[in-house]
Amino acid sequence: MNRKSFLKTTVIAAGTSSLGITLAHPTTKNSLQKQQEFYELRVYSLKTSDQQKIVENYLQQAAIPALNKLGSKTIGVFTEMKPEDQTKIFVLIPYNSLEAYLKVQDNLLKDAKYLQAGVPYLQAPIANPAYDRIESSLLQAFTSTPKLMLPEKKQRFFELRRYESGSEMFGKRKIEMFNEAGETKIFKQLDFKPVFFAETLIGEMRPNLTYMITFDSMEDHDAKWKAFGSNADWKRLSSMPEYPDKIVSRITSTFIIPTTYSQI
Repeated sequence: MNRKSFLKTTVIAAGTSSLGITLAHPTTKNSLQKQQEFYELRVYSLKTSDQQKIVENYLQQAAIPALNKLGSKTIGVFTEMKPEDQTKIFVLIPYNSLEAYLKVQDNLLKDAKYLQAGVPYLQAPIANPAYDRIESSLLQAFTSTPKLMLPEKKQRFFELRRYESGSEMFGKRKIEMFNEAGETKIFKQLDFKPVFFAETLIGEMRPNLTYMITFDSMEDHDAKWKAFGSNADWKRLSSMPEYPDKIVSRITSTFIIPTTYSQI
C-alpha cells in the first residue's frame, strides 16, 4: 500500500469512528455537511541558530510561495515565546481538502521555483542537516469552526493548546463539548480571537484535540482565562454529568509568536 492510500484509509477510518459516536446527536447531521478544512501542524526541532536560519529562509522564500500557489493561502509560522534552548519552529498549513494534502508533496516537486529557492534546505548535506527532526500532525477542523479564523494583524502572541484524553470515547466526548454543547461559542463571546479548533487524526499523543487562541498581552491572557472560568455558560457546561473532568487527562500549553513573514 502506498503512502497516499495508507493515509486516506487511516483518515477515513478515523472519520468513520467519529461518525459512529456523534450521529446520536440530532445537530450533527447538519454540521457534517459543512466543508471542514484540514491542517498540517509541523514542529521543527533545531540544534543551532544556523539551522533556524535555513528553515526560516526555506519557509519564507520557497515553501510559503509554493503552497500559496497550490491553494494554502494562509500559512502561519511561529517561534517559541520563551524558548528554553534553541527555539522550535511551528508551522500551520491549511488545506481545503484531504486530497489537496495528499497531493502537496508531488505538486511541490513539480515546481521549479520552489526547488531552486529551497536548495539550502532540500539539499542540505548529511553531515550538516537543515534541522534535527520534524514532528507533523494531520488535523481536521471542528464542525463548529470549519474554517481558519484570521485575527487582526497587530502585536500579539498565540497560545497553542492540546487536550489529550485517555480513550477515543473520552476524546470524542470532549470534541462534542466544543461542537454541539457550545464551548467554542464561549471562546468567541469572551473575545479570545480563536484561530482554529481541530481534532488530531494522525500525530503524537492521540487521542487529542488542538486549538489556537490569541492575546494582546499576558495581562490580557490572564484576564480572559479568569473570565472563562467564571463564565455562567462554562460553569453550566462543565457541571453536566456527561462531561466530567476525566475526559481530558492532560493539557499542554505553548506560547508562540508569529514571525515577520507569517500569514497568521
